Order: sequence, then structure tokens, then C-alpha cells
Amino acid sequence: MLPGRRLSLATLALLLAGGALAGCDAAEKVTGPDPDDAADALAEALVSGDFGAVAFTEGTAEDVGAEYAKVVEGMGEATPTVDATGTEESEAGAATATLAWTWSLAGEEWRYTTEAPLTEAGDEWQVTWSRKVVEPSLGPGTVLDVTPIGGGRGPVVGADGVALVTDRPVVRLGIDRSRVPAARTADAARRLARLVGVDAAPYVKQVEAAGDKAYVEAIVFRKDDVPLEVARGYQAIPGALAVPDDIPLAPTRDFAAPILGTVGAVTAEMIEKEPDKYQVGDQAGLSGLQARYDDQLQGVDGVVVDAVASDGRERQLFRVDAEQGQPLELTLDEPLQLAAERALAGVGPASALVALRPSTGAILAAANGPGNDGYNLATYGQVAPGSTFKSVSSLALLRSGLTPESTVPCTPSVVVDGKRFENYDDYPSAALGDIALRTAIANSCNTAVISQRGRLDDGDLAAAAASLGLGIDHDLGFPAYFGSVEPPASETEAAADLIGQGKVLASPMAMATVIASVQAGHTVVPRLVRSVDVSVPGRAEPLAPPEAAALRSMLRAVVTSGSGAGLLDVPGPPVIAKTGTAEFERGGRLLTHAWMIAAQGDLAVAVFVDVGSSGSGTAGPVLEAFLRAAR
Repeated sequence: MLPGRRLSLATLALLLAGGALAGCDAAEKVTGPDPDDAADALAEALVSGDFGAVAFTEGTAEDVGAEYAKVVEGMGEATPTVDATGTEESEAGAATATLAWTWSLAGEEWRYTTEAPLTEAGDEWQVTWSRKVVEPSLGPGTVLDVTPIGGGRGPVVGADGVALVTDRPVVRLGIDRSRVPAARTADAARRLARLVGVDAAPYVKQVEAAGDKAYVEAIVFRKDDVPLEVARGYQAIPGALAVPDDIPLAPTRDFAAPILGTVGAVTAEMIEKEPDKYQVGDQAGLSGLQARYDDQLQGVDGVVVDAVASDGRERQLFRVDAEQGQPLELTLDEPLQLAAERALAGVGPASALVALRPSTGAILAAANGPGNDGYNLATYGQVAPGSTFKSVSSLALLRSGLTPESTVPCTPSVVVDGKRFENYDDYPSAALGDIALRTAIANSCNTAVISQRGRLDDGDLAAAAASLGLGIDHDLGFPAYFGSVEPPASETEAAADLIGQGKVLASPMAMATVIASVQAGHTVVPRLVRSVDVSVPGRAEPLAPPEAAALRSMLRAVVTSGSGAGLLDVPGPPVIAKTGTAEFERGGRLLTHAWMIAAQGDLAVAVFVDVGSSGSGTAGPVLEAFLRAAR
């Protein structure tokens, strides 16, 4: 073998030997601890709070876990996402792990990175713990704290931009468990419940079930409405605490309450139905317009995260500004709504008053009386309108060829298919006999109107009602009943329909719309929510100017020489009106609904009282008081 060949083989042998040695070093390196594994374990622990799989240069996993919990306790229910994005070895046995943090707060993401020093010890990498691992600017005694920023509910705004529902001062009264010994908790809760007038048993149970540091609210008073005995008495009850606050409220407790609705803590049913939208403690609209437009009115909460030092000093780290909810704009006029509620304040039976502007249809007042038990009779009541409906019957008869001067027979009674119809008690005898249609309407002669039933074809009455805004339903963005004029099932029913009984139904809003249409000379569509477009339904035949003029002349006669004479001296432009009663049976007794509708200038009003003597005697004074207050 050649010498050169032997040298090559020797050299090759040395190279192979060196490669084998290098291969051994590489194998040892691969089987050693990987700092990436330590970084991943730390990231998982920072999410779960369990540091059992992480080794530390100082302290136990339990010690670090306890300190970490203290640092993030102020973040509440928020849980971070932490990802180990890599490690970098700086020198033998030392490395740095980079951690990417994400907190989801108030719909935004707070993102930042931190670094965790790692040290190789034997067969593992250990973390050198400090609070900077959680947030890079934290000192040894500093913790994170999140504070929600209330978005604020949007106001409900009325005519002229006046805030109808806006934040107003209140006083919350409750028991602060931290201020009363456990043994006296039940007694304190019972005393407070009795003082403020809430059911004691459930409140005591609620207080006893609360935590030792909880505040359990019993009642909320408007600031100016706290009874004197409550203001003085609560201070003598151990643990009783009055907390000032501001919450969305109307000008008064009863102001358009059934329509506007209420705002309060979400119910269990709401949370169950929409768990992604509501959580325990959230505030939302519970009824009325507050509930229907809750998404619009709800503010978007913000949040601020502070680093809080051991001395209490705060340093802002992250912030999401709150957004106030959007206002809900209504047509309600605050002074007129208050005047309407004052006019109904002394009425015992269920009652309602609706006022609207004929020129625009804007509802200025929709008041429900104290006897309604919270029910919205004003815009959603469904009752027989009685003789106020003769405004509609008059239009149908005008379209049949009659004029206000046409002669009609007003007899004491008339029989239709075996059913006797009579005029109301105290009908003036001087207005009996063959009289002008104008006189019959002015004095509300039932028999005269019924006598003309043969002039009307099927659908004529419903068509006249539609022209005056009654009987065609459509969405106005709030609970509204436009009334109903169904085809009569018999001659008797057809006769009853003409005088607003039979199957005819209406709400006070619908009857206010009827006389508003007469006053305006065109079909009026009521509106309350400004964002909702309204228009005259297509199947409503337009009200012709001569028809409107004839109706106004007849309804003016109601005031000048008929059943509405009580309105004759009301200051201002001429008043047109129509009174009405409708008989109904309740509890075996025959009772009477009392109605009156009127218009003056650009104001149309309907008043309904569930039980009364007559339209002029029961509803009339309420309507007159409102018109005088509205001047």
C-alpha cells in the first residue's frame, strides 16, 4: 500500500474520531433541559394560578402562587391570556423568557410583554420571580387594580330638548354587614325593613345570606322624598347606611310611568334568556320604552387599570373610556304631561288623558290616572268610546249625503230588531222631534243617529273611522291601540256601533286622534318616538276639506249649545268637542264609561274615566282643567 494512502486513512480516522466526540456532545446537549419548556410552564401557570409545574430560584411554588394571586386580585373576574413567545440564552446557564400578555377588558384588549429571567440548575430551568413578570413596571409592593367606568344610560328627551329621564339624586338605604355584629344582623335588618316599609321576612333572609362585608340595599328614595321619620330613624339602627347616588329618573315618580317604564337590576329570567348580554348586577330597562329601547339607551362601560403601590398611590396603566347611551327622543311635553297628571290626580276610577298636536300628530301628554294600577290605558286601553264616536258616525252620514242642516228624527226611543235604544238620562226635551243633524250631534241624540243607519253600506263606518285615524293598526314604536270597527253581526249591533258601543273599541289616544283629524282637516297619525317614521295608512280615504269644515261646525255646536257647554268660557281659540258615555256590565251592575274629546287651536285632547255619571259631568271637568292649564 502506498504511503500517501496510509496518511489519508489515518487522517480520516482522526476526523471520524473527532466527529464521534462532537456527536457525543450534541447528544448530551439535546437531552438536557429546554428553557422553552420552562417558559411554557410559566405561561400556563400565570393563566391558571397553579404554579406546581414551575421551579423557582427562590421560594416555593405555593409562595409564588400566593403572591401572584395578591397582585392580580384587583383584576376581579378578568383572566389573562399569556403566551411564551421565545427564550434567549444570554450566557451559559442563563436565559430570558418573553411573555405576551392579553387582558380582555370592556371590549378592548390590553396587550404588553414581560420578561422572566431563567437559570439552569441541574436538569431544570428555574424562574427568578418578581412582580415585573406580571407587568414590567410593577414594584415589589405594587398590585394591579381594575375599576369599571359606568357608561351612563342615555337620557329620554322630550319636547324642546328637555330631559325627561336623566340622572337625578337618590338615597339608597340598606344594611352594611361590616358595621353590625353578626348576632344583631337579623334584628337590624328587620328594624330597617319596618322603618322604610318593605317586606321584612325576605329582606332579613337576604341580609343574613350576604357576606360579612356586604352592603344589602333595602330601598331607594329620591333625595327630596326621604320621609322625615326615615331620615331620623335609620341612624339608630346598627349597620344601617344611607348611600347617595344618581340614577335615571323622570321628573316625578308617576311621570308617564306606564309608558316610559323602569330601569333596574336585571332579573334572573333576563340573564337566563340572554347570558351573553346580561350579568348579575347589570342595570337595564325592565318595562315600557326603557325596555323596548334598552339597546339604544344602554351606555358602554369603560375601565381603568391602575398600578397601586403599598402606600395607596395609583398609576394608570390602561384605560378604555366609557360611552354614554344614545338619547331616546320623544314628543312628550313636560309641563303638559305634568298638567295632565294633576288633572287626573283626584279621579278615583281608572282614567287617562291624551293630548296631541293636530298639525303634526305629536303626542304631548299621555297620562294615566292613579286608579290604573300601572296599566297604560292612555295609549293602549281598549274600551267602547260611546258617543264620542258620533264624530265618526257624523262623517259617515255626511258622506251618505246628509248635511249639518239635514232634518233627522230624535225620538225618546227607537227599536231595532227587538232591541230598544234610548237617549241618555236628562236628555233635553226641547231637543226632541225633527231636528237638524247639527242639533242631534250637539245634544248627542242616540235615536237620531241610529235612525239613519239605512243610509250606510257595509264598511262605510269603518272607512269613516280610518279617515279620522281610527281602526287601522300600525307600529308607532310604542304600545298603541288604534281602535277597531268590526263588521256588525246583526242589525242591533250595527245600530249600537253608530253610538260607539256594539263591537267598536278605542283607546284615549285613538279618540284624541279622531278629533285632531277633524281639527287639522286631514288624517292625523299620532307619534311619540321621534326616530320612528309615521305616515297615513294607504287604505285611509283622505278627509275632504268640506267634510272637515262640516264636522268642525257640528262639534263647535256641542260647546255653544249642547252637552259640552262647560268649555264655552275656556280662554283662547274656539273649542270643538264631543261628550260620550258607554254602558257596560261589571259584577252584575250596569255602569257607565265617561268620555270627552275636544280640540282648541293646535291641541287635541281625549279624557276617559272608567266609571262616571256622564261625559260632561265626569270627564268634562278634567278636560277643562287641562285646557286651562295648557294656556
